[in-house]
Amino acid sequence: MTEQTVKPSFWRTLKGDKGIWVIILLLSLISLVAVYSSTYTLAYRQGRIASFFLLKQFGSVMIGLAVLYICHRIPLGWYRKFSLLGLLVSIGLLVATLIFGKTINDGTRWLTIAGFTFQSTEIAKIALILYVAVTIETRKLDTFKEYSLYLLLPVAVVCLLLLWGSNSAVILLGGTVYLVLIVAGTKLKRLLITFGLIVVSLVIIVSLAKYTPLFPRIETAIKRIDGKNQYQAIHAKIAVASAGIVGKGPGNSTQRILLPHPYSDFIYATIVEEYGLLGGSVILLLFLWFFYRTCRIAKQCTRISSILLVVGLGMLIAIQAIIHMGVNVGLFPVTGQTLPLVSMGGTSFVVICAAFGMILAVSRTVEKKQVEDNMEVAW
Repeated sequence: MTEQTVKPSFWRTLKGDKGIWVIILLLSLISLVAVYSSTYTLAYRQGRIASFFLLKQFGSVMIGLAVLYICHRIPLGWYRKFSLLGLLVSIGLLVATLIFGKTINDGTRWLTIAGFTFQSTEIAKIALILYVAVTIETRKLDTFKEYSLYLLLPVAVVCLLLLWGSNSAVILLGGTVYLVLIVAGTKLKRLLITFGLIVVSLVIIVSLAKYTPLFPRIETAIKRIDGKNQYQAIHAKIAVASAGIVGKGPGNSTQRILLPHPYSDFIYATIVEEYGLLGGSVILLLFLWFFYRTCRIAKQCTRISSILLVVGLGMLIAIQAIIHMGVNVGLFPVTGQTLPLVSMGGTSFVVICAAFGMILAVSRTVEKKQVEDNMEVAW
């Protein structure tokens, strides 16, 4: 009896790209440390034990990793089969959020069902990327009418509904979908027409926001771009500028007391303040490494839907991370985008884990196919 038989390793049950698994585990551990450091004073002010938010985040991490494990074991055929249903459900949740959702800072993003509160916007992001990837493979889209009906219309509906909750989410998701269309080899004429439609839509939406009560988040975005409402950005810059190479040390952030949401929207600034340029660089390199691994997986895929799913989700996660870090160091206006797998969150953490699981499901399928092909060659 071999040692492998006597001592089966849980690591061997984790299929797919091992590099991405390492990245997920590292970011999850970083999340626990960063959330505790940025929230224990908040917990005291609220009359809670110091580890209250840490334990809450630990629960989110455990649930997220369980969801990730399940999603990475689901056959890709199931994702393709239920992609349309997933899109319709996500649109239904966005509509329900618009009608019954909770509004915070002029943004309606939270929906409560059976006592469980979640952000429907996060679910819609993943559902739309999956739908676009599958539709491009399964639909011929020979005419612009078909292209508009099966691709542009669903994307427009989701983005329009997202506008009531988050402008940055629309930019992130719409930009990612557009990049997916480029990767898919969409005709240049269609890409140019699509870009023109986007510009016209933006002009109409901004005009409506200016003269009507529709799209209240547009005014907030304009103020941020114009340099108004700089309180958050100023304290984030102070945190980063005072960090140095190695930072002030774990738990020694001073700006976390002044920064709104130092555990989510500005968690990267807190990390940099405590761990310096070195700590911030590690986070950046982990996300760059992750995107590199997704590109490697995509190159090994044989089906267009698998390629576009991996590339789409990889870009969605990586771009969101870059935007978050850019905001925290003062390169971009404040957006409210969290740092994937690091910021404190329930729904956002679990949904991001599901996205990672879908990427690993593709990687697992690719590895299985390679093993089968090698066995056939050997035979």
